[in-house]
Amino acid sequence: MMERKNLVSLHGNPLTLVGPELKVGDRAPEFTALDNDLQPVSLSTFRGRNVVLSVVPSLDTPTCDLQTRRFNAEAERLGPDVPVLTLSMDLPFAQKRWCGAAGARNVRTLSDHRDAAFGTSYGLLIKELRLLARAVLVLDREGMIRYLQIVPEVGSEPDYAAALAALAKLG
Repeated sequence: MMERKNLVSLHGNPLTLVGPELKVGDRAPEFTALDNDLQPVSLSTFRGRNVVLSVVPSLDTPTCDLQTRRFNAEAERLGPDVPVLTLSMDLPFAQKRWCGAAGARNVRTLSDHRDAAFGTSYGLLIKELRLLARAVLVLDREGMIRYLQIVPEVGSEPDYAAALAALAKLG
């Protein structure tokens, strides 16, 4: 499996990402992750709709909490036709607990804990931590990546405005 170094860090310490380097214009790889009820959910379920993928290391950390709450608020404004999926390595039980405590009803949390299929196919699995790197992707109706930000410092928030602007361009 391909490894890429020095793209992300945690507290300034460089980390290794496992998987390919995806770019804007690439087709988003298919993946299946588990929802809060342990049911498999595949990306193909959302084909024909623009999709936001909000990727976080763990919902139980302050920055991931902020990011997911922010996208939950944005998802309410975007409406049900634009799915906002939050992916992490958290167990589905932990994701369900977090959603209940945070009142998050507009984002759909998906767990990649089982086999890291999402992380490795999107090049976002952090080798040293077995967590996902912080990232935001916007996919168009055909499943093409139209926006991609891998946040260089895992503890920093993404550029929400840029992601939402890219989504707005898709109409």
